[in-house]
Order: sequence, then structure tokens, then C-alpha cells
Amino acid sequence: MKFDVIRQVIPDVVLIKPRVIEDERGYLMETYGLSEFSKLGISEPFVQDTQSCSVNGVLRGLHYQLQPYAQTKLIRVLRGEILDVAVDIRQGSPSYGRWVGQYLSAADSSMLLVPEGFAHGFCVLSDIAEVLYKSTKEYSPDHEAGICWDDPEIGIAWPVKRPVMSPKDSQLPPLRLARNDFSYSGSVNPEQN
Repeated sequence: MKFDVIRQVIPDVVLIKPRVIEDERGYLMETYGLSEFSKLGISEPFVQDTQSCSVNGVLRGLHYQLQPYAQTKLIRVLRGEILDVAVDIRQGSPSYGRWVGQYLSAADSSMLLVPEGFAHGFCVLSDIAEVLYKSTKEYSPDHEAGICWDDPEIGIAWPVKRPVMSPKDSQLPPLRLARNDFSYSGSVNPEQN
């Protein structure tokens, strides 16, 4: 594989480190390959790229889309640094309501693979962060959902106490009240079954 794969505490969430080739000209790296990602259990190709630019202290999330527009996301930082977070919202999962976080930066080149059935969000730690996320389904406003960033039952250890947020994100419900049509049916990664 052209990528190093590091399974997280919740094994369906995967940190992916591309192999970077550097010389006096700069660097070259592959950030996605359909055949390589299919080995991780990602059978659907990515169909949409979304890029955001945010200033220090901005928190985006926690977002997901309901079925049949549920998305697997591949998150990569093009500039700056973020804390990227995934929350397991699959009802019946042994890790339901638990979260995993990873620091991602442009300097490190690591990516986080967040499968469907997880809410996703991030907090900007640098002056500015540009984030690119690939998704297996296109954005569907009728299917968007989310949970509040500070749900005490989840207990995410965000590095900011008063984040800068959109009005919509600041009014998201806790997980126990959120729209949720995900059920656990085993690991999404074939190696984990």
C-alpha cells in the first residue's frame, strides 16, 4: 500500500499517512487511490471535494448526513493545523457516543478517514487552516444533521472553551435528541470482522 494506516481507538476511524517523496524541488505524494482505499473497505468512490478556510478558534461541526446520503469523508489539511474529531453515532455500536480525535496539519500530511455513521467536526488551532474533505456522497441539505459540539455525554476535550461557530452549529441538539438513522452492523473495515 502507498499509505501507512493507523487504526484509532475506534478502529473504523483510520489515520492515513501518505508516503511523501521529497527532494530539492519540493515534494510529491498520492493522497487518494481507489484500489488502495478499497483495501480499507471503502468500496464507493469519492464524488465530492469540499474545501474550507477558517481562522483560529473556529469550530465546525459536528456534522453528518442521514441515509441514503450518508458520507464517508477523507479529511486533509492543506494549510495550518486542526484537531479533527469523529463521534460514533451508530446505535448498538460498542463505541456508541465515544469520540476519537487526531491533530492534522499541512506539515504532517496525515489524513483522517471518517466512515458513515460518524459525526465529524474540527477546531482550528493555527492562525488560518484550509481543510479539504472528500466525500462518497454529495451534499444534500434535506439529509444534513448534527450534534452539539459540547454534548456532556460525549465529553470531547476541545482545545478551545469559547469557539467561533456558525449560528446553525451552535444550536445543534445533543446526540440523544438528534436525528439518527444509523445502526451498528459490525465494523465497516473488513479486516476488523
